[in-house]
Amino acid sequence: MPPPSRKRPPSKAADQRNRQGRGKPKVCVFCADRATWVDYKDTNVLRRFISDRGKIRSRGNTGTCAQHQREVAVAIKTARELALLPYAVRTLAADKPGGRGRGSGPRGGPRPSADDAAPRATEETARVSEDAATDGAGVEDVVETV
Repeated sequence: MPPPSRKRPPSKAADQRNRQGRGKPKVCVFCADRATWVDYKDTNVLRRFISDRGKIRSRGNTGTCAQHQREVAVAIKTARELALLPYAVRTLAADKPGGRGRGSGPRGGPRPSADDAAPRATEETARVSEDAATDGAGVEDVVETV
């Protein structure tokens, strides 16, 4: 009787790596259109190669060939310098899940509203404003006390 095999069975990830035919391969848009160059002024085309955060997407995501990927990167960088495309896109904190709290945890508590941030009128500021509203009667009081 032969000794038992000590080899592990292949993992699921290794199975997927060895498997051929992951579906339809991506085709370079510029090669399909037989474009001679990538135009930096055509921002609608270039936006397809930029992520929602403003980063240049990789070849694996876009399906461009190596030559056109280099040209797309140069065109995006040129368009950014000329302010045709943004360097980075601002995202709101409410859009992002998770994070480091900012008022959602037990220690954070609610954020102050706009009413709380406004300075409140005290008795002194109210009295000064009343004196200013009179016809100069408050000026004599100030002069006498000085």
